[in-house]
Amino acid sequence: MTLPSEHHLRAELNFEVHARPPDALAAPLRVSYLALLRGDGPREAAQAAMRMLALRFGVTPPSEGASHWSADLGSFRVRWEQHTEFHRVMFIREGVSDKPFAEPAIEVVPADWVAALPGELLVAADLEMNFEAEETLAQEIFSGSQLVGSVIGGRAMAFTDFRISGDGFSRFLVVSGSMSPMLAGRNVQRLLEMDTYRMMALLALPVARALSPLLTKWELELAEIAQVLTHAGQEDEPVLLNRLTDLASEIESQEATTRYRFSAAAAYYALVQRRIAELREERMEGLQTFQEFTERRLAPAMDTCQSTVARQEALSRRVARITQLLQTRVEITREEQNREVLGSMNRRAKQQLRLQQTVEGLSTAAITYYIVGLVSYAAKAMPARWGIDPDYATAAAVPLAALFVAWGLRRARRKLDLKDDD
Repeated sequence: MTLPSEHHLRAELNFEVHARPPDALAAPLRVSYLALLRGDGPREAAQAAMRMLALRFGVTPPSEGASHWSADLGSFRVRWEQHTEFHRVMFIREGVSDKPFAEPAIEVVPADWVAALPGELLVAADLEMNFEAEETLAQEIFSGSQLVGSVIGGRAMAFTDFRISGDGFSRFLVVSGSMSPMLAGRNVQRLLEMDTYRMMALLALPVARALSPLLTKWELELAEIAQVLTHAGQEDEPVLLNRLTDLASEIESQEATTRYRFSAAAAYYALVQRRIAELREERMEGLQTFQEFTERRLAPAMDTCQSTVARQEALSRRVARITQLLQTRVEITREEQNREVLGSMNRRAKQQLRLQQTVEGLSTAAITYYIVGLVSYAAKAMPARWGIDPDYATAAAVPLAALFVAWGLRRARRKLDLKDDD
């Protein structure tokens, strides 16, 4: 059967469902896990580091543009994943040491290669998974710290204190019980992802704390502008508008800078909650569950970030409203000034009309005077036998000339008015 033409992304999108499957993990084993922020570095740097590791151990490196890679390097296995803001690498070593966490998996990884990994370290965790252990052993391992733990997946137990130990690693202890290797792999991945996304979400908290005094300052300045605006005169409006424009630009600039961080924090927080839900926790007497610990520690931080975002958006809307109000006042003032200018122009036009009428009357008299003068000269030049008295002729020409000139000027003015109307 011949199928219709295939969408060019069909295979890629279908493969995405199967991307980054968890490894099958069977106890006993040790896992060392690193998550590094990429920062401003190139995305390809992490992949280049993985290619160098593969070449060292003579295994197939990740393909060009790959976002995940795993390989068996003999004494340990490695699993690497590239994400939007960070990349993470997990080292897996079979067996456990005589003393818990004494010989982590990362010890067999070339130290110079680990030190040269690109990015800034955000999460470093050691995880040990045994068949059996007791809560008392967990208390000893975590040195009496406030322990967080629960039954996960109905078949295993997980413990941690979410603290960074002296070697720079946090620690997770997993008692696998009767978990299958695939279920154990999924639960280990969920625990480590929960810790990673928790830290990624908390990146927004320092931003919110730094932004809070700025928001307070801007809120006070906006309140002052609003108060001054109620009693401001026309001469104060341009100054207030400049202050509002400067304030709006500062707020918009800061909002553009922090918008991604706060949006990412909300997304990471949702992922933390999803990973905890997937653990299907059951309470252990006397211990906080991962859900309880997260809600008591992470939820307030996320509420602070959300509150900061709400303050920022509300402040931006208030600045826009007051700016619009001030612009309305400026427009009203401008319209009043335009009305005064139009009134002044109207008065000048009336004065010009009166002056024009006066000039027109003088023009009529002057033109009449010249016409009568010409008639007088013509009458005096007439032969005496014609019997025309120059004085009578001149007197008779005055009203006739005046009427003729007045009619001619009025006709010319009407023609000009008709042209203006067109």
